[in-house]
Amino acid sequence: MAKFSKLEVLQTIKDSGIVPVFYHKDPKTAVKVARACYEGGIRVFEFTNRGDFAHEVFAELNKYALAELPDMIIGAGSVVDAATAALYIQLGANFIVGPCFNPEVAVLCNRRCIPYAPGCGSITEVGTAQQAGCDLVKIFPGDVLGPAFVKALLGPMPWSKVLITGGVKPDKENLESWFKAGAFAVGMGSNLFPKEAINSENWAAITALCKESLTIIKNYK
Repeated sequence: MAKFSKLEVLQTIKDSGIVPVFYHKDPKTAVKVARACYEGGIRVFEFTNRGDFAHEVFAELNKYALAELPDMIIGAGSVVDAATAALYIQLGANFIVGPCFNPEVAVLCNRRCIPYAPGCGSITEVGTAQQAGCDLVKIFPGDVLGPAFVKALLGPMPWSKVLITGGVKPDKENLESWFKAGAFAVGMGSNLFPKEAINSENWAAITALCKESLTIIKNYK
């Protein structure tokens, strides 16, 4: 069962402006990365459903967060069907993110009052997702669509809350371009978790990147 309410999740995403996106097959590594993000000021964390037994890793990560990271909101990403969404919700996911929109996932999440951010790549997809009750939509892939897409979307649909994912970088120029265009928040994956930092267990480097990114984003919140 989700620990945080739908309103708490959305408000925390808005306040921080960053949702780290991470997957690793080793639960210990996932826990250490989440801890590094937490120490860097991050309070929302998306663990992606990308490998075998990913749900088992998620379960260990969420149990750790509940015990050791009291304000961290853990959600599940790369979810494309309702059965997988139900599995993660049963394991305590506070939100569900997908690379595409699935109306069956929207129905399930609405029933459990859990935010569902589906991936959308057109104005029509965004509108369809909103009609299905999605308060937050993921603009994906962000690096392909670009900040101009976000600005164009918000012109006729200014109520839209968009989470940009795909190619977002933890540097001033990139983050500035998204938030100036009107991003609600950004999702950051590999650029926030350099392979060399993970392989060498340099958790301090990840914490530093989180702090730097949050500092940049504060100017636009």
